[in-house]
Amino acid sequence: MHRNGLRTAVLLGALSALIIVVGAWLGGGIGVQIALLVALSANGAAYFFSDRIALSSMRARPVGEVEQPVLYRIVRELSTGARQPMPRLYVSPTMQPNAFATGRNPRNAAVCVTYGLTQVLDERELRGVIGHELSHVYNRDILISSVAGALATMITYLGYVGLFFGGGDDDEGPGLLGALLLVVLGPVAAGMIQMTISRSREFQADESGARLTGDPLALASALRKIEMGARQLPLPENGRLASSAHLMIANPFRGAGIGRMFSTHPSTAERVARLERMAGYRR
Repeated sequence: MHRNGLRTAVLLGALSALIIVVGAWLGGGIGVQIALLVALSANGAAYFFSDRIALSSMRARPVGEVEQPVLYRIVRELSTGARQPMPRLYVSPTMQPNAFATGRNPRNAAVCVTYGLTQVLDERELRGVIGHELSHVYNRDILISSVAGALATMITYLGYVGLFFGGGDDDEGPGLLGALLLVVLGPVAAGMIQMTISRSREFQADESGARLTGDPLALASALRKIEMGARQLPLPENGRLASSAHLMIANPFRGAGIGRMFSTHPSTAERVARLERMAGYRR
């Protein structure tokens, strides 16, 4: 877990350094300030309203102990064991088995599972999934992803600033060719770093969630079933769902070919192998 935290810090630092280099190359100026303002505004809104956006995209509705007694008990026991507030609980009518947690801190957290998840997992596996999702909240992953998103958005906007305002042939700007390269390569580099951060956070949530439940193999078994269900019932890749896909425990889309390369989720096989090593298995 400490290694993943260090890796996240290094990657966020790499994004920040990339912004500084790009800003220096462009010569600074009003364009960089505009990019900073746009990035902070867009990602600040995502940070404060991420729960509403994600829950709305999955058509989730709140549920209580009477309607979902087993699920409610699991969430209550794990949050109490972690000495954290009880999060709000939601169920999405989606048949694909999946789950996500959102909220900028434990007091504003929400955990959502799909109807399909409750149908394919047993109680032990469901407990493993909830432990993973609660760990995302306790690890402040929403904050980290928002910071990474803000930095990545800045690089994207800086690319366009360079194209429209720094494309001259003078010695101060990058030139037209340099600006075009910045537009293409800048967002790609930022996106790759952001995806690496997302994958690192998934590994960390797997580990800390397994420690919370004390049962790494339960989460490993759940991940296998979830991946199979996501392949059989992939969600449509529209903008409404794409904005929340990175929050889910598994990639909700088909993710074949090059799409898998650019996925924000690590492979299920690697996640399962790590969890099995936690449980003492050796391959």
